[in-house]
Amino acid sequence: MKHKVPVEKGKSYEIEIRTLGTSGEGVGRYEEFTVFVPGALPGESVEAAVDEVKKTYARGHLVKVLRASRDRVTPICPIYEQCGGCQLQHLDYMAQLKAKRQQVIDAVTRIGGQKDLFVEPTLGAESPWNYRNKMQFPIGHSKGKTVIGCFAQGTHEIIDTRDCHIQKEGNNEIVNAVRDIITELRIPVYNEDRHTGVLRHVVGRVGEKGELMVVIVTATKQLPREKEFVKALRKRLPHVVSIHQNIQTYRNNVIMGRETNLLWGKPTILDRIGRLTFHISPRSFFQVNTKQAEVLYNKALEFANLKGEETVIDAYCGTGTITLFLAQKAREVYGIEIVKPAILDAQKNARDNNVRNAEFIVGDATEVMPRLYKQGVRADVVVVDPPRAGCTETVLKTFANMQPDRIVYVSCNPASLARDLAVLEQLGYKAKKVQPVDMFPMTSHVECCTKLVRADLLEKEKAGKAKKTEE
Repeated sequence: MKHKVPVEKGKSYEIEIRTLGTSGEGVGRYEEFTVFVPGALPGESVEAAVDEVKKTYARGHLVKVLRASRDRVTPICPIYEQCGGCQLQHLDYMAQLKAKRQQVIDAVTRIGGQKDLFVEPTLGAESPWNYRNKMQFPIGHSKGKTVIGCFAQGTHEIIDTRDCHIQKEGNNEIVNAVRDIITELRIPVYNEDRHTGVLRHVVGRVGEKGELMVVIVTATKQLPREKEFVKALRKRLPHVVSIHQNIQTYRNNVIMGRETNLLWGKPTILDRIGRLTFHISPRSFFQVNTKQAEVLYNKALEFANLKGEETVIDAYCGTGTITLFLAQKAREVYGIEIVKPAILDAQKNARDNNVRNAEFIVGDATEVMPRLYKQGVRADVVVVDPPRAGCTETVLKTFANMQPDRIVYVSCNPASLARDLAVLEQLGYKAKKVQPVDMFPMTSHVECCTKLVRADLLEKEKAGKAKKTEE
């Protein structure tokens, strides 16, 4: 017998909010029917208008807070409610850290079946503001004016942003300079509906000493008034040292294309994590929160438990950030990455940091690791930091086939982490500890570092302890 859905689209209801969803929205119940309400917090009673109704849940928008949470605070950003860049500015920061830990607990227990896996308290940032060293904002038109900023939540409407409170100030300077220059030079901006125009995105990076990199992403091979654009940028931004054009001609939502041209200045900028410096190019992956990246990588180093004699493989190594951290304590480290420019940066980073025990290889980990194994390479530790979707089962089997003592899994998505932990358990690896790290304050995202140990080694350790107890 089918149960009648108790809510109707367009009508308002009083909802009791119980938890936060994975996107930072309030999750409540009305007559035991689930309703998602962005902007609502656990413990609150809210009036919500229903916008969408499905068989097992509904989505609505917040009309009024009837009983507020003690953790509710006033957002400092004037466009917070329109912009989709942050999701948790209305939640006290200490409460954000607790909510992110709970998000990880829920994922590893419900999805991963890891009911006895301890999740540590989330490691928070010293300051949750102005931390992002990378910005990538779409460019568009609204009411006859050029707009640059984040998309409104769930839409492709650009919310014009002049002072983003989670971006480093240099990135805000880039946005405001580019907006003014585009307007002055009348360079056509991209229209995604008609696939016309030129300027699609602006990407900014802020280096260690405040140096700026600007990447203008175009839908065309040519950038109109290129020399004037570069001259104006240099005049407006005294700290700019690197200006690029990236070409993205395809009709899709991918921000950057494969072709990048240096228009002026240096090809890379420098940033630092711990005592290591890193060259960063336009398409390089580099953690957007430098201070918290050091916290995360130190935790990965702790979980790897290196004594100086180990061989380590770092899959998805990017520009070699974690690889070079590991190299400080390992005998040798292999970094694997499918993006060639990132490997070139990694090799340069190794040379500049005088790291001689790291080798970087371009390729897919599923192909490179079996090849290394055939060459006689035996990994004592495997470190993996995959994209948000996590690892394929083939990749995980490749890791397990090498029989490393430990696997350190760094993840930006608790759901895919939990799924992969369940697979790794079937392959003989037991997760021992999860450490959430708040890399992205004011957003719903959380990074994790997980320590896994080969199951047969755990059994030997357990047997050894039992024997000592008997003696």
